[in-house]
Amino acid sequence: MFRHPIEFPSPRAILMVAASVMSATVAATARGSSEGGELIGRLAPEWDAGRWFNSKPLTVEGLRGKVVLVRWFMAPSCPLCSATAPSLNRLWHEYRGRGLVVVGMYHHKDPAPLDPLVVRGYIRHFGFEFPVAIDPDWRTLRRWWLDGHERAFTSVSFLIGRDGRIRAIHPGGRLTPDSTDYSSIARTIEDLLAERP
Repeated sequence: MFRHPIEFPSPRAILMVAASVMSATVAATARGSSEGGELIGRLAPEWDAGRWFNSKPLTVEGLRGKVVLVRWFMAPSCPLCSATAPSLNRLWHEYRGRGLVVVGMYHHKDPAPLDPLVVRGYIRHFGFEFPVAIDPDWRTLRRWWLDGHERAFTSVSFLIGRDGRIRAIHPGGRLTPDSTDYSSIARTIEDLLAERP
């Protein structure tokens, strides 16, 4: 009786399959446990903003029908905010003509008292041309993001669909133009812009 020799997969093939399974498992775990995931699908609350720059005062309700990216930021001394500013500017320039509104929310962390003129200087430093508001005493940040939760960052980003619902969250930290997080947000913006109002 003739027996066929048993062929075993090469070590390289085994490693590739294992890496693929691990990658899929890590991605699924990240999606399932992403910080703020419990907020996805909820209507975005109205913000309680102070002074506005680069725009008349805006409201969440008044932006219905648009795709809105809201990002909290601090002074240029914050390395995460400085690293993220180019992404916000790039998204604003690339998608505003198609219906994206970027809104910056400044939340004050400096030991010196809040001075709107200093905030205006920060906005110029970052090159922000989109609407920016001061979030006094973090009232909107607390309502939207903190509200009894321990969060890793306060420099969070929310993507709101044309229907006024929260559709994606970047939980803070760096959001640089060359990152996978940036690519993911840009893809989500494309998808949301393609939806009918």
